[in-house]
Amino acid sequence: MSTAPVAVITGAGRRLGYESSLALIERGYRLFALYRTHTDEVDHLIGRGATALQVDLADPDAVQARIDDIIRDTSSVSLLVNNASTFETDAQDPRQRPDQAARLFQINSTAPMQLMHGLGPALEAAARVYGRPSLIVNITDIFTERPNPLYGAYCASKAALANLTLSYAALLAPDVRVNAIMPGPIGFLPRHTDSQRQQVLSETLLAREGGFHSVVMQLLALVDNDFITGAQIPVDGGRRLAQGMARHGQGSPD
Repeated sequence: MSTAPVAVITGAGRRLGYESSLALIERGYRLFALYRTHTDEVDHLIGRGATALQVDLADPDAVQARIDDIIRDTSSVSLLVNNASTFETDAQDPRQRPDQAARLFQINSTAPMQLMHGLGPALEAAARVYGRPSLIVNITDIFTERPNPLYGAYCASKAALANLTLSYAALLAPDVRVNAIMPGPIGFLPRHTDSQRQQVLSETLLAREGGFHSVVMQLLALVDNDFITGAQIPVDGGRRLAQGMARHGQGSPD
């Protein structure tokens, strides 16, 4: 029977979630990789020993089913990374905004809350097994502090996850630590134009794209330092400090 610590990560099939998954496998974790759409990256993770579970985070019942699957397979979880999210501008038609907001809140804040709550006993069990607190890391956004008005529902849903980070840090202490990483411009999307990229970088103090590795390094630092909980850590090249925050969004889509 494997004695490797268990990690669960959402949005594992692409971008930051995939790079984080590889880093955790390299660290010796037994990985449950949750994904929405099957990709070549998911196949690669399976080849590296990960257990891949398809889930639509917009469906609360599907999220609960995956929690049940994980609990049936393992009695302890050392690390939960709530990485997956949906990132989009507010609907132009006001009549569509309530449904859009409900979906964004489900994916970006309610599903992570389900996972934190549902896996809480397994996280507490791992703390007893390994003699150190388990860890939850929520990937939020620098827009939780300075929201972009074009992405109102998205920013609000990420702000809700930031607040949940604080609530669960208090609720699950001392056996489980709960922290958030707030990315800035770490990886532009294909839909970003050259002018949008230049606009974002001009509003970033370090004037460059951070790369997914910048967040992966912070995730691993939180794994290593077990005296941090309730922290909200920006990895943004100083963009949140710059004047006139971006008119063109750069968040952390799954």
